[in-house]
Amino acid sequence: MCGIVGYIGKKEAYPIIVKGLQRLEYRGYDSAGVALLQDGELNVYKKKGKVADMHDYAKAHDLKSRIGIGHTRWATHGEPNDVNAHPHVSNGGKLAMIHNGIIENYASIKTDLISKGYTFQSETDSEVFINFVEDIYLNTKVPLAEAVRLALNQVVGAYAIAIISLEDPNLLIAARKGSPLVVGLGKDEFFLASDATPIIEYTNEVVYLDDQEIAIIKDGNLTIKNIEDVEMKPYVQTVDIELEAIEKGGYDHFMIKEIFEQPKSVADCLRGRLNAKAGHLHLGGIHDYSNKIVNADRIVILACGTSWHAGLVAEYIFEEFCRISVEVEYASEFRYRNPIIGEKDVVIAISQSGETADTLAAIGLAKSKGATIFGVCNVVGSSIPRMTHAGSYTHAGPEIGVASTKAFTAQISVLTMMALMIAQKKGTLSESSYRSLLVELETIPDKIAKCLDLNPQIEIISAKFKDAANFLYLGRGYNFPVALEGALKLKEISYIHAEGYPAAEMKHGPIALIDESMPVVFIGTKDSSYEKIVSNIQEVKARKGEVIAIVSEGDTEIAEIADHIIEVPHTHEALMPLVSVIPLQLLSYHIAVMRGCNVDQPRNLAKSVTVE
Repeated sequence: MCGIVGYIGKKEAYPIIVKGLQRLEYRGYDSAGVALLQDGELNVYKKKGKVADMHDYAKAHDLKSRIGIGHTRWATHGEPNDVNAHPHVSNGGKLAMIHNGIIENYASIKTDLISKGYTFQSETDSEVFINFVEDIYLNTKVPLAEAVRLALNQVVGAYAIAIISLEDPNLLIAARKGSPLVVGLGKDEFFLASDATPIIEYTNEVVYLDDQEIAIIKDGNLTIKNIEDVEMKPYVQTVDIELEAIEKGGYDHFMIKEIFEQPKSVADCLRGRLNAKAGHLHLGGIHDYSNKIVNADRIVILACGTSWHAGLVAEYIFEEFCRISVEVEYASEFRYRNPIIGEKDVVIAISQSGETADTLAAIGLAKSKGATIFGVCNVVGSSIPRMTHAGSYTHAGPEIGVASTKAFTAQISVLTMMALMIAQKKGTLSESSYRSLLVELETIPDKIAKCLDLNPQIEIISAKFKDAANFLYLGRGYNFPVALEGALKLKEISYIHAEGYPAAEMKHGPIALIDESMPVVFIGTKDSSYEKIVSNIQEVKARKGEVIAIVSEGDTEIAEIADHIIEVPHTHEALMPLVSVIPLQLLSYHIAVMRGCNVDQPRNLAKSVTVE
């Protein structure tokens, strides 16, 4: 979850590293630091807090260097403070390392090192690891890259690391297992980063390291080996990301920018795949495996967080249109069970980043049992696309805000297309219904744009509830997962306690919470559950709850009883989550801003959960 940046070349390293850390700060922002090799010295500048705090401290020093590594931290071992911040330096003072991940057997290694006279300043597993490398290096007299390889063969856990050595200012070593790492290839220079966003300003040619690979950059050459010491041929890819896509573009925050990008991101997701006029729908990524889904006994969807909510929407869609049984599992729970998975099961793994540790582990478990694995992912070149049999990218573009917004609607769009494609192939959906849904799906970007026009109204409503202590979100059918997603968005960026429930479950406990101080958000659009939702709203009003209702345009019945209504364009109920979620994203955003919260970097969170 931490952010890693490294540089070696002819340019000044520090400006490249600090700018890269700022672009990766969504991955962790508890502390930050940089290590530079400078005229025969290894200097480290690190501070608790944001990258800006570290930069304010460092800029008072001479920072000239042609090689360096930098880190922005999401704390695992040890609280956020100056000492626990990365980089960490070995006892001998000649090696510095940054690390993303968790070394699970660090305690036993630390005990052994202490018995040899090593001392430790921090509480981190990372400091243990760099001293372990140093111990092997000094005692075996092998080259540093070989010492790193030997150390990696003895550690248990996940890692992305970068190491520099005072003894060799032309050497930069990196390795990964379970945490992403990218090598950027420039002219007489190389870049390291947790993802491509810090690199694209300088080069669009990258190598994505695979698990248990070590990159050795020495004297202007890149060598990649695995931990068995077998040299691997680098696979160079071209990154297609515009620099403007990772800038705020005049918006106050990345989150609001990404909310407003959804008409485009959903249209980009549909482009080249859907032609409603021709009745054509084609997802190339799953075409060769479509028979597997058609003949599947069951679909198991694996995901975490917002992606799990997208999976719940997909459960309704696949079961209704494809008539295939679907189970939606938290990847973090699935991986620690002994699930019943067979060769006729199809697993769909959903992840914005493509690097979610629990989802990757769950994929590995399902794959070992013979299931066919499909990935739905946003980041090209990430681990999930490389690990699955097939899949589809969402093409939503970079999502920098920690609270996921456009990824959710893009994931639902891909999953909907997948379901419609399979339903037509199976014959479980009539041709007229199929074509009607294609036409309606093609209108969704415009309907999302109409929802965004409601922003001023939603801002006014937000002002009335910014000081609420609790929120309840209720929905039925396709809109139940939207209620969960709305509650998650509010709690993660505004720190207001919020819960989502199926509206019918309100009577089985949550109704006890209803009083005049409890705002209740209903997703009450016109669908097959509409009359039931009306009854639920009346039950809340009878107990003096204050109701905010998301309704279809022209609604009159709920408008008479709700305290606040937000009208959204009507669409097929299976597609309504793509529309009804937009006001909830805006509501959470405005409440958080009014409460003075950092919406792009909420406390204790990071964008990509690459550790357990």
